Amino acid sequence: MQIDCSILLRRSYANIGGYVALTKPRVMLLVVFTAFVGLMVAPGGIDPLAGAVAVLCIAAGAGAAGALNMWYDADIDAVMARTAMRPIPSGRVSRLEALVFGLMLGMFAIVALGTLLNIAAAALLAFTIFFYVVVYTMWLKRRTPQNIVIGGAAGALPPVIGWVAVAGYVELEPLILFLIIFLWTPPHFWALSLNLVGEYARAGVPMLPVVAGRAETKRRILLYSVLLVGVSLMPWVLGFAGAVYALSGPSFWCAADECCTPRPLILIGRNGRVLLWTITTFTLAHSITLSPATLATPPSARKMTRQRASLSHAGRPLNLPLLAAKSFGKRFDSQ
Repeated sequence: MQIDCSILLRRSYANIGGYVALTKPRVMLLVVFTAFVGLMVAPGGIDPLAGAVAVLCIAAGAGAAGALNMWYDADIDAVMARTAMRPIPSGRVSRLEALVFGLMLGMFAIVALGTLLNIAAAALLAFTIFFYVVVYTMWLKRRTPQNIVIGGAAGALPPVIGWVAVAGYVELEPLILFLIIFLWTPPHFWALSLNLVGEYARAGVPMLPVVAGRAETKRRILLYSVLLVGVSLMPWVLGFAGAVYALSGPSFWCAADECCTPRPLILIGRNGRVLLWTITTFTLAHSITLSPATLATPPSARKMTRQRASLSHAGRPLNLPLLAAKSFGKRFDSQ
């Protein structure tokens, strides 16, 4: 009996595509982006290999959380038109397969991050996955209209994880980055849910527009957007970001969301906005590095600070030469 190899290949590619879709690649892209910001602005710098390990582990952790979310929400995904073609409702992946895949991917990400970088970052990644899957998906999502407000904390933690992966501790700077994303998340999802009120109501998910109505939802979106603009200026106000960030920061968080993107940015499409995000990442990193407080420090003092930061990582596995810190140091000393 002959087996058509082309049919087997198509089925294999379909299965691979289903598992990739379980990880929510678009959400993963934003997670990796924000984590990369935390890596870039953390003190002491990080070598390229360690940075790649951190980004891959954080991406895998985000993918695991997405897969476990789809495993638990398969029943309501099947009811909503927006999610009906996800891997489990469409039959490409079974619920058991999604559960096993999510658990294995999550354990791999946590163990690898803890073994190759540091335990603190791994513990924070584990907490993030737990918070998203258990606190948000299993508990809050179907019980309260504040689900996305509280649950948004999970999506705001990646820059903190990136920072801790480099520094091994938490300071004020990553907490402000956390707060920026935390305040961005509710208006972003409420704006999307305004167009899906009927679907959320049919699925039994108490999103704010379903419970409080469109007018109240719009008022909340405005309130959170005003708070977001103010908080996005805090890195500049507190002195660890420069004037370039002060000019670009508030507009960035609006540009990241199509619901509040100016028409010229809508016209450039998704790829154009991704490019804008990338440019803003480096703008943020370089403006923090070249803030007035940093430039006012004598070169000798900056060199001692970098040496202390390097020594603080002496006991950490995968401590390759800190190429990024050295490159920044050469630029500082040439000022």
